[in-house]
Amino acid sequence: LFFSHLKDSVFFRDGMRRIDFVLSYVDDKDCEKKQERRRIYEDNLKNAGLELETEDKSESEDGKTYFVKIHAPWEVLATYADVLKIKVPFRVTDMPDDQEIPMNWLSTPFRLPKNIMNPEPDYFTAPFSKSKADFFLIDNQDTFFPPSTRNRIVYYILSRCLYVSENCGDKKGIKRLLNNGSYTSAFPLHDSRYWIRSKDVNCESERYDLYKHWARFFCFFKEQPINRIRKYYGEKIGIYFAWLGFYTEMLLFAAVVGAICFLYGFLTYDDNEWSKEICSDEIGGKIVMCPLCDKKCSYWKLNTTCNSSWQSHLFDNVATVFFAIFMGIWVTLFLEFWKRRQARLEYEWDLVDFEEEQQQLQLRPEYETRCTKSKENPITKELEPYLPITSKCARSCLSGATVLLWISLIIACIIGVIAYRLAVYAAFASIMKDSPTNQLEVVGPYITPQLATSVTASCINFVIIMILNLMYEKVAVWITDMEIPKTHLEYENKLTVKMFLFQFVNYYSSCFYVAFFKGKFVGYPGKYAYMFGGNLRNEECDPGGCLIELTTQLVIVMTGKQVWGNIQEALLPWVMNWWGSRKARSHPESLYSRWEQDHDLQSFGQLGLFYEYLEMVIQFGFITLFVASFPLAPLLALFNNIIEIRVDAWKLTTQFRRPVAAKAHSIGAWEEILNGMAVLSVVTNAFIVAFTSDMMPRLVYMYAYQPQGQMNMKGYINNSLSVFNVSEFEDSSRPEEAENPMWFNITTCRYRDYRYPPGHEKQYFHTMQFWHILAAKLAFIIIMEHVVFLVKYFVAWLIPDVPSDVRARVKRERFLVQEYLHDYEVNKLKIQLSQQDNKECTCTPMIYPTLPKHEVLSEVL
Repeated sequence: LFFSHLKDSVFFRDGMRRIDFVLSYVDDKDCEKKQERRRIYEDNLKNAGLELETEDKSESEDGKTYFVKIHAPWEVLATYADVLKIKVPFRVTDMPDDQEIPMNWLSTPFRLPKNIMNPEPDYFTAPFSKSKADFFLIDNQDTFFPPSTRNRIVYYILSRCLYVSENCGDKKGIKRLLNNGSYTSAFPLHDSRYWIRSKDVNCESERYDLYKHWARFFCFFKEQPINRIRKYYGEKIGIYFAWLGFYTEMLLFAAVVGAICFLYGFLTYDDNEWSKEICSDEIGGKIVMCPLCDKKCSYWKLNTTCNSSWQSHLFDNVATVFFAIFMGIWVTLFLEFWKRRQARLEYEWDLVDFEEEQQQLQLRPEYETRCTKSKENPITKELEPYLPITSKCARSCLSGATVLLWISLIIACIIGVIAYRLAVYAAFASIMKDSPTNQLEVVGPYITPQLATSVTASCINFVIIMILNLMYEKVAVWITDMEIPKTHLEYENKLTVKMFLFQFVNYYSSCFYVAFFKGKFVGYPGKYAYMFGGNLRNEECDPGGCLIELTTQLVIVMTGKQVWGNIQEALLPWVMNWWGSRKARSHPESLYSRWEQDHDLQSFGQLGLFYEYLEMVIQFGFITLFVASFPLAPLLALFNNIIEIRVDAWKLTTQFRRPVAAKAHSIGAWEEILNGMAVLSVVTNAFIVAFTSDMMPRLVYMYAYQPQGQMNMKGYINNSLSVFNVSEFEDSSRPEEAENPMWFNITTCRYRDYRYPPGHEKQYFHTMQFWHILAAKLAFIIIMEHVVFLVKYFVAWLIPDVPSDVRARVKRERFLVQEYLHDYEVNKLKIQLSQQDNKECTCTPMIYPTLPKHEVLSEVL
């Protein structure tokens, strides 16, 4: 029983010293170099004050792996907490709790127990000082620093210890030892098994609580225990889940409004006058349209696009304009309210004074190792490694050229997909000319050459996107490592910019093409425009309009990405770790130790959180940049994020080793990216409504060109189609089926444009109505952008970034720190003076460094 207890414990064999970190290795007797590195490294860890205990390979389940358990005693923790300026409590807060929210009982079903939501009371805190240890609320030195802080301090030491003799160079850091195979893994230990509480009463079993109340899918309607996540995993992971939860909550409002706009299109289905004209035999059945491609395509009747026009109305209606404006305001409210939420978390998590300068003082071990030259730091006046400006410029240029090369590769792939569309459309048109798809039940009548081309091209584009993503991820990490960033913050920012630029072009370029280029540079029958001057005619929009094609593209890419992402994040890790979990549950605890179980889990990795942010930011782009074409995008994102939160929680709690805790006071560079995308979304949605949708031509017709002067759309279809004399077709573009008896009497055909008819003195030139529509489109863009931007900036000005109660608490805490430190120093001085028995005091008080003794006494009195 005692042996079983030791195996399930997070303490050394003595049951007193906590395991703060674990290193593992497989002894390779043939490689003396690795053995020597480990010996020197572990000796240096002991010299740094850490305590080590090794589990022999005979005690491991595979009989090959050694485990080195590391404990940081109080002296080490106190020293490095002082160095890292870690904030700790000195007094219980006296600020009143938040006021009760009216009708708070309505949220009761979504609440978690208070002991889960707030595992600790609220304290006033100050940066730890080893020389003033008695100033802080230290009840027990063993539990004063939480495990997340302990493993952060130990990792700081591990990253900076040498593994060679001092006269052999400056080779150091656990990362390099992992890369060269000296150690197989390094990780902090989970405090319990996730499916059962630890039998050790000294273990908190917070992992079990997180799994029970947070990581299970059936908790999807519950709030997240953000404070407990922060306590267990650290502030960096905590603020990610806080942001993701807040983003999901705000998506609920966008999803409701988007669903209402979609319902409006559905309920006004029968009031769609232009679709009725297209579908009627008297109008659409008598209008003969010009071929959509050269030679292979034939003439066609307008009423064959009846279904397409009805589908287009679901998304291309008056509600589209309202929703585009609403989303411009929604994104501002989201970002402004997040700033307030972030400010509150900064205060509650003791990050108010956490500045980036603190990160700047913590150089990356890789930077210290690879930079062989040193210079004096103008601030600290100490020598520190630096990278010569010539080397930095050369590396930056190579990095930039690599990024541009990959972006060019994406553009080349997009051009290839466009060429596929142009080449395959003719094939589909030839295959479907006898309507063989009509034999298919249910879906047959809806399958057209345009739809078949659009869907298959979108699927091919999605596959290309995913392949390029997998390839570029490794390239981005490699070129960022090559640049040798100085700090962890600089490393993350550089990688963020590279990955986002690539992903932006990769995911959105096809949507930008369909929205703003497809069908805009087609020409007209007899004088079509061709791709790069070749034989492929520039692509025309679907007869139902370009908006329905943009919707199709958006749905396939966005939905495909979310489904594939969930498969990658949930199903594959589950399959890979199924055997490890089965082994952990099936083995007696006396034979399968805690450190062996965590060793068998996957590593969360340095960039694990980075990819989670990237995935959500790309999704944010889909629901803002092109949302005017698909109002249900926020609803799809909402469903995905509800699953995403629990999948991420499940992975982190059950499938990954405990990551090293890290501090972060914000979401970093992602916040600026979100702000940039918010501004860009106003422009893109304005252009989508103006140029991709048919909203402006309809409004201009209704208000200015309706023949009877009525406010309706009767006659719009005939007005929006121009006439072409089929005898003017060139041989290269004349349809091969023109000799078909069905088309013998055809002298003219119609096409989508506003041009003068044949025989007019300005035949085939744009009519005045075209210029009126263009002016209306430009006016709409200017008005919409100015209105939305005006509201955005007014809302941003109206909502303060920091709540007033948080500002008051920060001021109160700063005041108390000064007051308490002053009283502490005065009391300390009194004790020193009383102990001297009127002898000269040899210790200069800290708050009066230059005053003689009698002046200090008078000041105290």
